Amino acid sequence: RLLHDEVGQVLSAVGLQLDVLKLDFREQLPEITERIKEIQNMLEQAVQQVRALSYDLNPAVVERAGLQRAMDRLVGRIRAQSTVPIRFLYDPALRVPLQVANAWYKIAELALDNATKHSGATKIEVHIKSTQKLAALEVRDNGKGFSILEAKLNPAGLGLLLMEHHSRQAPISIDLKTAPGKGTIVRSTYSAEGERQSSPAS
Repeated sequence: RLLHDEVGQVLSAVGLQLDVLKLDFREQLPEITERIKEIQNMLEQAVQQVRALSYDLNPAVVERAGLQRAMDRLVGRIRAQSTVPIRFLYDPALRVPLQVANAWYKIAELALDNATKHSGATKIEVHIKSTQKLAALEVRDNGKGFSILEAKLNPAGLGLLLMEHHSRQAPISIDLKTAPGKGTIVRSTYSAEGERQSSPAS
């Protein structure tokens, strides 16, 4: 709300003030018109980015847009911020409760942030798929991997803890497979019967 209502409005107001500035000085400085137009175009891009970010950060984004569209927007935003190719595959027949969808969105966001910023990966894949009994989210990268034990003893950030926290808020499991030089797979599953599938990180 702060981004959309306040930051976005301030940026729009700056654009309007530039219009006034252009009118005041265009006769004395004819070249100012083109320069102000360039600045206004940059401001408009910033306004659009702020609005898109505020939409994605809203806790109700999955409820409003649905998991597939919300994930599509998330992957698009991460792609725009990173040079790493990201492949996104979604099973259109998948149906999971809103609580699970919200948790998966947050887990995927954390996993993608870690993969693009810290893994050194050249390829990332996000899969949301279903089988007869399970639905699963997987975020895979071919990066440098890491030691899970070392990460838990000396955490560089809150990513792993937050993933575990979000998994506990919904009837889902969280399973991490990685090792130095082996890439990383973050996998979360939901049982069609609503039973929690527990598996240790490995």
